[in-house]
Amino acid sequence: STLSLLAVAKVSSFTMPTMTRLTQSRVMLHGTSEDVNIATETLSLNHIDGIQSIYSKYDTFLLDMWGVMHDGSKPYEGVLDTVKQLKKENKKMVILSNSSKRISNAKKMLKKLGFDENDFAQIITSGEVSYRMLCGDETLQCSKWHIISELIQNNKRKVFVFGSGDGDEEYISESGWTLSPIEEADLIVARGTFTINNGDGSPVKKKVDEEEYFRVLNQSLNIAAQRSVPMLVTNPDKVRPDKGLPPMPGAIGDSYEDILGEGSDAFVKRIGKPYPEVYELALWGCEDVPAVMVGDALETDVTGGTWSRCSTAWIVNDGIHSPAVKERGEFEVGSVKVLDEFNDKKGYEGEDRLRPTYVTRHFRW
Repeated sequence: STLSLLAVAKVSSFTMPTMTRLTQSRVMLHGTSEDVNIATETLSLNHIDGIQSIYSKYDTFLLDMWGVMHDGSKPYEGVLDTVKQLKKENKKMVILSNSSKRISNAKKMLKKLGFDENDFAQIITSGEVSYRMLCGDETLQCSKWHIISELIQNNKRKVFVFGSGDGDEEYISESGWTLSPIEEADLIVARGTFTINNGDGSPVKKKVDEEEYFRVLNQSLNIAAQRSVPMLVTNPDKVRPDKGLPPMPGAIGDSYEDILGEGSDAFVKRIGKPYPEVYELALWGCEDVPAVMVGDALETDVTGGTWSRCSTAWIVNDGIHSPAVKERGEFEVGSVKVLDEFNDKKGYEGEDRLRPTYVTRHFRW
């Protein structure tokens, strides 16, 4: 039986009560010599007041959007000024978004919120990178997924889609694929948790009938598992930073892996933070330049930055962990507890325990 997305979302809300000691010593390739983190008896974090205190150490700033720069409808206080200050200091800024939509949508959002897209050296969305993979774009300067390459080479381009309900058909057709039932699909694309689209013109919509949506979701995943259909997840996020932490495409990927069982990682490919492809693109040509990943999510932003050997700045008060931090105490105490719970949940021990280079309330100067 499958895990429902609702169950996955609940598992992703950090509720474990215990704290443990941290021991870590990691030298950052893209960081500075001051970023070697060593803590022995108790976990202590480097809390900073703003970006002004660290900007001179880094040439490149990798920026998450939602939860760092804006809340989905408006920019957070001080963010527009911070971007302008970094631009004034000739810092390279690269947006790294796990949005399953294409880059054109991110540019529209930036303009709507009052940002100048020209302030950013690159705007990278997981949806755009996935789209280019689906197109078979040989100019894409990151690791490729051999399964998609082989499907394209063999002209097997039938796809079943878990969609957002916004441009799913165009996304698939313009990349050269054809929507199809799960019984015939060569590939599954998970780009949203609102619709299920098999190309018959009548997608199942969660908002119309949630019970039917989850029934078809579970049935489709089980059929796919029996056929070993590979899945491309175009947004690895498991929950959205909205009230109730609603599930995201990453939760579908987790559910599918649970059904597939042993060896499932060969059949599920996630594009976006914390996985390497987007960081390869962001850091292309400047592998030895000091860089810092600025993000709100431990599982994607901070983990991805750490895996890519960048320094990391964890934004606490505006993002996905804000409610949990507030529940556990003041900023300094709450952030330590939430980070420790995250490490415990992941089973990270010793040097593997995650620790951001910096912790700050907001992305402000």
